[in-house]
Amino acid sequence: MLKRARIIADYQFGRGAGNALFPDDTTYSLSKTRRLRYLYSGTERIATVRANDNLLTLSMLGASRIHALFLSPRLRVVASEDAAPFIAKGGNLFAKHVVGVDEEIRAGEEVLIVDCQDRLLATGTTVLAPEEMLQIKRGLAVQARKAAEH
Repeated sequence: MLKRARIIADYQFGRGAGNALFPDDTTYSLSKTRRLRYLYSGTERIATVRANDNLLTLSMLGASRIHALFLSPRLRVVASEDAAPFIAKGGNLFAKHVVGVDEEIRAGEEVLIVDCQDRLLATGTTVLAPEEMLQIKRGLAVQARKAAEH
């Protein structure tokens, strides 16, 4: 099961993500249908496997491991300085507060929300494509899931 989780992570985030996210001491639990569901480091959740598409959603622990593995701007959406404290407390990132974005990401992907100094603020799912985030000045850009101060 751990090998499966690593393969999913490498597919979703890029080569090397599986080993960085899930070291050998990673434990997991299964759903009622005996499918991989939650992955843990000790008692802290690293990631959850979504039932609808079998991709991963990250906890802040998982997000920090991805953040450490890949250099900026990879998998990142950069929030403006005035929006950063709001996002770190669990707020969503709106398009008018996006100042930078990894051009490789697509709408619906799991991303890291960072400030201008590349400090990890939250993890979430993109709602817009990168070009839309930078051009449109209204609407939700990233639906935040986990925040640094929560």
